Amino acid sequence: MKILDKHTWNRQAHFEFFNTFVDPYFAVTFKVDVTNAYEFSHDNATSFFVTYLHATMQAINEVENLKYRINEFNEVVMFDTIHASPTILRPNKTFGFSFVNYDKDIFKFQNNFLKEKERIFGSNDLFPPVNSMDCVHCSSLPWVNFTGHKEPFKGDKDSIPKLAFSRMECVESKKEMQVAISVNHALVDGYHIGLFNEKLQFHLNSY
Repeated sequence: MKILDKHTWNRQAHFEFFNTFVDPYFAVTFKVDVTNAYEFSHDNATSFFVTYLHATMQAINEVENLKYRINEFNEVVMFDTIHASPTILRPNKTFGFSFVNYDKDIFKFQNNFLKEKERIFGSNDLFPPVNSMDCVHCSSLPWVNFTGHKEPFKGDKDSIPKLAFSRMECVESKKEMQVAISVNHALVDGYHIGLFNEKLQFHLNSY
């Protein structure tokens, strides 16, 4: 982790402007082709959710601005690695927040996910033992093919990107789904969301 020098940062004015907002988040929803990721999951006995979450984390870790966070001292810090914090649904239809350590190896990443799933299934805890800023918050909504999404806003200063994934739809020979991402505009602009979109589709195609 390193602290950015805001005085030499080319986004200093943007940061200072948007950092005064009560709700500085903006959200974008876009469609991705998950055909290869779905087939990989089927052929390798991996979870489809884990596969597209892994592709998401690869993309997140390749866009510098998505690794920025605002700490309690109002400093902008950049983490070396960003991990996943998806909600995991229990059999009783409640959920727990998880903290899944990122690994470039999808099978190691899946093992990390399964350990968190086992922990959540064995408890009623809402929050994980690890609860830090070096993550992105993720939710899957496989019951609906949404085209827009709004995250709840607690009111405290927050800088962690938040993602939601829709139900997969079959469109002719392709399988598609919607991805919603909400980010703090003090740290991230539309250009960076465009980069994330490109990198996510690249990694989804690479399985």
